Amino acid sequence: MKNLNELNIKFVQKRKIWYIISLLIIIPGIISLFAQSLNFGIDFTGGNLLQIQFTKNVEIADVREVVNDYTDKETSIQSADNIKYSIRTAALTAEAGNQLLDALENSFGEFEILSNEFIGPIIGQELMKNALMSLAIAMVLMLIYIAFRFKIRFSLAAILALCHDALVTICIFSLLQIEVNSVFVAAILTVVGYSINNTIVVFDRIRENMERSKKYNFIDTVNLSINQTITRSVNTVLAVLFFLLSILFFGGESTKVFALAMTIGILAGTYSSMCLAGSFLVDFRAGGSNNYKPVQKINNTKIKEA
Repeated sequence: MKNLNELNIKFVQKRKIWYIISLLIIIPGIISLFAQSLNFGIDFTGGNLLQIQFTKNVEIADVREVVNDYTDKETSIQSADNIKYSIRTAALTAEAGNQLLDALENSFGEFEILSNEFIGPIIGQELMKNALMSLAIAMVLMLIYIAFRFKIRFSLAAILALCHDALVTICIFSLLQIEVNSVFVAAILTVVGYSINNTIVVFDRIRENMERSKKYNFIDTVNLSINQTITRSVNTVLAVLFFLLSILFFGGESTKVFALAMTIGILAGTYSSMCLAGSFLVDFRAGGSNNYKPVQKINNTKIKEA
């Protein structure tokens, strides 16, 4: 059986296929974003924040079951020792709020209300504004860093791959109308950091092979470089996915949005690093021209695995 690094997959020659696969997700996703936007949770739309303390231990699943009867949006419930609870719901009327309190008391006995307040959507708008600003600043700084370390076309290809990863994650959440909250923003920023690291590893290998074989075909150099880093990419994504899937299936409700967004983003990031980033780079280099001799003569064994 061949080692992954010994594969000779023609990634760049298949780039039209990769582009079509991505567009099949992104185009319906963009239509969905315009038609129904994202399903914003209470972190963005505002709502009620209720903090209570029971006199006995209460399971969080039982509390969630009672609370969900009084709101059509997913609630955010956090527990401390199964006694103190912080419950965030969509905006409730005074009557609905009183009914919720009565239902909690009837189900679990007496409790002390530590706080009961309404949080307006202004905080969510500020959060979204700060998140977009953080993402824009990160993109600009990475653009400058990669342009300095490599060349401007490497930088443009990397940023385009990053935009792809973030957009795929956002589009899938919009298409499926999965509720997003502040944790989703953190997941997108984390995906961007993971993806750029993967892409830089591939670009580093491309640069090494270009320096060792300047007379050879650029397309074949890119293919060789991607194939040489497949083992590293696969091992990394599997290690991260094992962790994320354990959180997704066995973690608490408050972490599932983060785990799902990260899982989609990590898969998109690995796909873009192997299939798209090098293809973008070739298309930015004189329209993907192929003017040099084949690269098969490069000594593959002398280059250590990334």
